[in-house]
Amino acid sequence: MAYKQTNNIMIENARLIFKNFSGEESKFNRGGNKNFCVVLDPDTARDLEDEGWNIKYLRPREEGEEPTPYLQVTVAYGNIPPKVIMIAGRNKTPLDSFAISTLDYAEIKNVDLIIRPYHWEVNGKQGIKAYLKTMYVEIEQDAFASKYDFDEDEEVPF
Repeated sequence: MAYKQTNNIMIENARLIFKNFSGEESKFNRGGNKNFCVVLDPDTARDLEDEGWNIKYLRPREEGEEPTPYLQVTVAYGNIPPKVIMIAGRNKTPLDSFAISTLDYAEIKNVDLIIRPYHWEVNGKQGIKAYLKTMYVEIEQDAFASKYDFDEDEEVPF
């Protein structure tokens, strides 16, 4: 089957929900499956749905609100591992398949990410699955963080 070209999705200042970077088993997740969901604006959600992405919707919390569209993104370190960088102050830390689990409980300030498409077809059904390609995650710093934020070349401030 021939697939039409599907572009990566780039989202700046993304809002993440249902974070499971550790791949913890739950009633909504098979053990070992690392993933998260990213909230989309309604126009982007419609466009992606038209392309074949599996967009889901959160029910409104209050009457009169619109459902909130989101996309589940798989974090897989198999054939094409993602580039994930955690930023805390001036420190940038690449996260591997084990260290990424720290993001489950991190207080996230900002996320910029790129999602790559994977076209699938099973039993006559087809669609596009979302895989994390690149993610920069800025962590909220506590009151003491800047006191201990220094480069290896600098002298320790204490």
